[in-house]
Amino acid sequence: MHERQRHNQAIAAARAGMSERTARRLEKDPRKPSERQATRGRTVPDPLESVWEPELVPMLETDPSLKPITLLHYLMRSYPESFPDHAVRRTLERRVRDWKALRGPRRDVIFRQRPEPGKQALSDFTDARKLGVTIAGEPFAHMLYHFVLAYSGWQFARVVLGGESFAALAENLQDALWTLGKVPDEHRTDSLSAAFKNLSQEQQADLTARYEALCAHYRLRASRNNPGEAHENGAVEAHNGHLKDALEQALILRGSRDFPDVASYQRFVDEVVARRNATRRGELDAELRHMHPLPRRRTTDFTEHVVTVLRTGGFWLRNVFYSVPSQLIGHRLRVHIHDARIEAYLGSTHVVTHPRRRVPDGQRAHVVDYRHVIHALKRKPQALAGSMYRDGLFPHSEYRRAWQALSAALPQKDACKRMVALLAMAHEEGCEAELAGRIADELHAGRLPEAAALRRRLRPGSDLPADVPVALTAPAQFDALLSQREVA
Repeated sequence: MHERQRHNQAIAAARAGMSERTARRLEKDPRKPSERQATRGRTVPDPLESVWEPELVPMLETDPSLKPITLLHYLMRSYPESFPDHAVRRTLERRVRDWKALRGPRRDVIFRQRPEPGKQALSDFTDARKLGVTIAGEPFAHMLYHFVLAYSGWQFARVVLGGESFAALAENLQDALWTLGKVPDEHRTDSLSAAFKNLSQEQQADLTARYEALCAHYRLRASRNNPGEAHENGAVEAHNGHLKDALEQALILRGSRDFPDVASYQRFVDEVVARRNATRRGELDAELRHMHPLPRRRTTDFTEHVVTVLRTGGFWLRNVFYSVPSQLIGHRLRVHIHDARIEAYLGSTHVVTHPRRRVPDGQRAHVVDYRHVIHALKRKPQALAGSMYRDGLFPHSEYRRAWQALSAALPQKDACKRMVALLAMAHEEGCEAELAGRIADELHAGRLPEAAALRRRLRPGSDLPADVPVALTAPAQFDALLSQREVA
């Protein structure tokens, strides 16, 4: 513009280093292009203008948790002529979103923590049903107990058959610590609400005291995140997802999600966890140097009940009948209830172990070892047909199939005698698994299994070692050796 005062437009533009067209535009409007942009206004009327400030904003200020769809339903009920359908749903969603961002309540802020070596370990239970694992062809509903060191990420996982309980937590936490070989300073969990659900105040206080005693035994400082704040236990929550993803991928590579038993599935989980831990060996070694040693022994990881053995050869515990050797009828036993098993003691002597069975309220079940009652069945074989726990007596599915075939083809008396003879043979001659295979072969061939014939084929205990000829040295040869020594 200074050059323009002495020259025409073309010369001034050339001297200023711009085109004549740009000079002409600047003479008309000297503002910058950004200052000349017109503010974009609405192209259509605001459909919420009449209700947004007068009605909807006060409702949001009263309760900011209101959802846009709830406000839309309110408008459709209050003003059916103006809002007959969902046409303004997207507009309302954007308006509520912007209002919450500019005028809504303050939101919680997550503060990421820097873990210190040896300071914190975290425990959690995670639902693993989505993995689709089956045991012997049956769907396996289970959880995983997951233990993680916050600094190194070292992990430990166990299959949990029940829910979040003190027995499951105490047993698996101790297994994790003894596998690790050291103890961190702090053990953090979520609220473990499932362990306290539907319990009285007295029972909750008892569980809390037992958990505190468990932590005191290992010199662990117990801490919990606030109820409903899962991110406060985030170090293990994230690992839960990573572990289940790793198990999912390993199951795909395996080609099958079916396992013969729970122990086989646990070994599979252990292998996956071990491969993940192998990449954290350096961090773990650094963390172990900051931990304190284990105590000299484990502490209680079970709940205890006292039961009386009934004339029926067992005891009832939480709606489940467990068999015991008949010599214990009338005695009182102390039963230790673990997550996956129960152990019974007469005084301090261990007498029986059973896998733990869980049943819904109002139902009953039986866990019976046929070895506990086979001596009585041999005297009264007819009792097998109507026994309440008959199906629980059979140690393998082949024995159950044998009973079905025998009871269908023979009179009840003969079927019972044959079945009891098979069970007695399995127990007395220690050939339970081998006999099961022979029974399966007989059924496949269309023959009914019979103990005497199978005993001749199996010949358990009759295969004695073959005679081995032993050539004894004649005493005269020793005399000759002695004579030579004396001469020398």
